[in-house]
Order: sequence, then structure tokens, then C-alpha cells
Amino acid sequence: MNFIDIAHAETTEGEIQTTASHEGASADAGVLASLGINGQLFGFQLLNFAIVAGILWFLILKPLTQKMAERAELIDTSIANAKKMEEKLAHAERAYQERVDDAKAEAGRIVEKAAVDSKALADSMKADAKKEIEGLVDQAKKNIRGEKAEAIEMIKVEAAEMIGNALEKILGDKMDATKDKKLIEDAVKKMGE
Repeated sequence: MNFIDIAHAETTEGEIQTTASHEGASADAGVLASLGINGQLFGFQLLNFAIVAGILWFLILKPLTQKMAERAELIDTSIANAKKMEEKLAHAERAYQERVDDAKAEAGRIVEKAAVDSKALADSMKADAKKEIEGLVDQAKKNIRGEKAEAIEMIKVEAAEMIGNALEKILGDKMDATKDKKLIEDAVKKMGE
């Protein structure tokens, strides 16, 4: 076999393989062609789609999903903080209400104590005023008794003088001091009874 026969044999063998692959491809192309699809064009479009999808995934979708995840985490954190704030607010409202209730109770106790103290003060002032009035009445009674005794004493002295003057006019002569004194004392005793 010479070199040309070998080359020719290879060419024939290559043609057989090419024909067979064309027949297989044409059979495949026949099915795809019957659907109106060009296999080679479909392969390139599929490759283009994969490249565009990869670019979209790495340049747009991946950062977008990361941002959405961060946003979701931020929202979850905000919701958790809002719940904590609501709990703190509720706790603060309860504490405020307790303080208000305590203040009302303390105010009630203060008012009750003030009422008791004012009643005690009023009673004390009444007792002091009563004592003072009683003291004034006692003093007035003493003054009246003193004035009455003084007035009676003055009346007795004047009555004694009048009696002495009347006796002197009636009897015509002056009585001596002993007779005069005895007579006056008797008259005063009769007047006092």
C-alpha cells in the first residue's frame, strides 16, 4: 500500500464518518428542523443565555439578595427593638401608675392626719378658750365680789355716819366714841343680816 492509497483510505474513512455524523446530525436536525429549531443556533443561544444569566446573577441578583437579606435583618432588628421599647413603655406605665397610686394613698393619709390634727388643734383651742373664758369669768366674779365688798363697806361707813348724824340730831348731844362705836356696830350688824 502506498502512501496515496493510505491517504485515500483515510479520506474515504473520514467521508464515511462525516457522512454518518451528517446523517445522525441530519436525523437530529430533522427532528429539530421539523420543530423549526436550528440546533447550532439553539446551542449558541443557550450559551448566550447562560452567560447573561451568570452576569445577571453575579452583578445584580447576588448583591440584590444580599441587600434584601440585610434589609430583612434590619427590619427584624427594628421589630425586636420596637417590641423591647413597647415592653419598656408598658413597664414604665405600670411603674408610673404604681407611683400615682402610692401618691394618692399618701395624700389620703396626709389629709386624714391633717383632719385629725386640725380636730385636735380645734379641741385644744376650744379648751384653751374655755379655760381663758373661765379664768376671765372667775376674775370678773372676784372683781365683782371685791367691788361688792368695797361697796358694802362704803355703804356701811356711810350708813354709820348717817346713823351717827341722825342720832346726834335726835338725841341732841354728841355721843362719846365708845357709845358711838357700839351703836354703829350694832346697826351695821342688823343691816348685814
